Amino acid sequence: MSETLLSSRNLAFELYEVLDAEGLTQRERFAEHNRETFDAAISTARSIAEKYFAPHNRKNDENEPRYENGQAILIPEVKPAVDAFLEAGFLNAARSFEAGGMQLPTLLSQACFAHFQSANAASTSYPFLTMGAANLIESFGTEEQKQRFLQPMIDGRFFGTMALTEPHAGSSLSDIRTRAEPAADGSYRLKGNKIFISGGDHSLSENIVHMVLAKLPDAPAGVKGISLFIVPKFLVNEDGSLGARNDVLLAGLFHKMGWRGTTSTALNFGDNGNCVGYLVGKPHQGLSCMFQMMNEARIGVGMGAVMLGYAGYLYSLDYARERPQGRLPDSKDPSTTPVAIIQHADIKRMLLTQKAYVEGAFDLGLYAARLFDDTTTLATDTERKQAHELLDLLTPIVKSWPSEFCLKANELAIQILGGHGYTREYPVEQYYRDNRLNPIHEGTHGIQSLDLLGRKLAQNGGAGLKQLIRLIAETGARAQKYTSLTALREPLEQLVNRLQSVTIGLLTDLAQGKVNSSLANSALYLKVFGHTVIGWRWLEQAIRAEEGLAKDDAADAAFYKGKLQAARYFLTWEVPSCHHELAILEARDDTCLGMQDGWF
Repeated sequence: MSETLLSSRNLAFELYEVLDAEGLTQRERFAEHNRETFDAAISTARSIAEKYFAPHNRKNDENEPRYENGQAILIPEVKPAVDAFLEAGFLNAARSFEAGGMQLPTLLSQACFAHFQSANAASTSYPFLTMGAANLIESFGTEEQKQRFLQPMIDGRFFGTMALTEPHAGSSLSDIRTRAEPAADGSYRLKGNKIFISGGDHSLSENIVHMVLAKLPDAPAGVKGISLFIVPKFLVNEDGSLGARNDVLLAGLFHKMGWRGTTSTALNFGDNGNCVGYLVGKPHQGLSCMFQMMNEARIGVGMGAVMLGYAGYLYSLDYARERPQGRLPDSKDPSTTPVAIIQHADIKRMLLTQKAYVEGAFDLGLYAARLFDDTTTLATDTERKQAHELLDLLTPIVKSWPSEFCLKANELAIQILGGHGYTREYPVEQYYRDNRLNPIHEGTHGIQSLDLLGRKLAQNGGAGLKQLIRLIAETGARAQKYTSLTALREPLEQLVNRLQSVTIGLLTDLAQGKVNSSLANSALYLKVFGHTVIGWRWLEQAIRAEEGLAKDDAADAAFYKGKLQAARYFLTWEVPSCHHELAILEARDDTCLGMQDGWF
């Protein structure tokens, strides 16, 4: 039977041939694991995703949550799916054994989660949001907050959200107006409105713990005046039982183009003057705390984009193999049997493009997960710091590059199915609609590009960037062993050299105060930087494929040759095209910056 979620062979290649998952078991935290326990967790994830999540993906789309009597009503299939996720322990996959978790490396957790993201992005959102909110409380909450809110979340009784966006401010968090007034008992009373709050209301759990950004009465202006609060849907008594309904009102639901199965809510806090919240961390430092959850979410969004692209790729690949239509250009005899469309060169182009995008991005997402493991389990502080610097640099790419290019993969999947792809009888149009959200939420492309060029490259003296350049060079040096990879390696080296030159120029301009002109075309910079990173990851995969072919295992030869062909496509078709964007960046082209409102 064809695989519909992701290729298990490709996953094994990534885990055990590219990213050395087994090497993690030599670290103390993961010493009780081995390949057998890793594969067992992956098998369980695949089974639950196929049995409980995938079957209602279409129904989720066709029957979005309804607003009835102040509540959000979901289709009944969501709860047993989420319950199966909880019962299997995946909510606490990375948490320690002592805390009731599976103590899996983040690399393996993400490998498991990928199956759920491919099967049903919408239903998966509820436990994923809860994991992020729980981690936030664990990092910054008081012991009392952990006992009252974190433990029920770990137990799967309470779910969580992040409540940032406000109607007037959008992504500009410095302009939020939600207020928090101190109360006599040490808690706070919040008043304000939040929109686009995913998972903001449902009946999947006993309670919902909202992580809310708000400003105290003495807050300084801008992002330095933002504080973070726990605001539960139901108050929680000292003995852990649920108390009265908090003053949090579901004002309505948004009706989305895709990702319809996740409630997207408008929430009103304090309409009746009694919305109880609890300060997390220090006053006015809420955004720095929330960045933990935001960065986790950004990596999750990137992987979600990958898996929607992956699902579309696999479906269109199966379709192309089964769909007979037309004849090859050198066959003019109408009496001959039509060929499967996968035989047509342009179909191969579209499939190869999808493969290059989704498998390149899949590698990057898992690489980021392994970097996170390195930030917590490498032997020395210096090593852990280096891993953190590299992960911080790559986070905008992990979020934004798949959101753009795996969406393009979905577009190509539709094209391969032709007229059928544009109908709702086939799933590829839903994959596209679902994926279209990912370039928008958790920081748009524009915001991520400003973060990358305006902040991440230069921070800590450019430590992350220097480390990345060194790693790419090391991969290139290893690739020199294979003459077959010369034509793949050289375009990447040329791009890296020119990118470094352009980067130095842009950072110099920024240091001289030329902010607007330096950042005007930051989206182009993000694209080139992302292509550089993905090109590096494809060269790494190509080396591993050559090593695999050297084993002379006939059963795997086609797999490795497919890897090499996809690497060849990306490094010789996609990477050289980036020099156009670099020329625009070098020239500090002001076509867009110079455009005026009245000229449109």
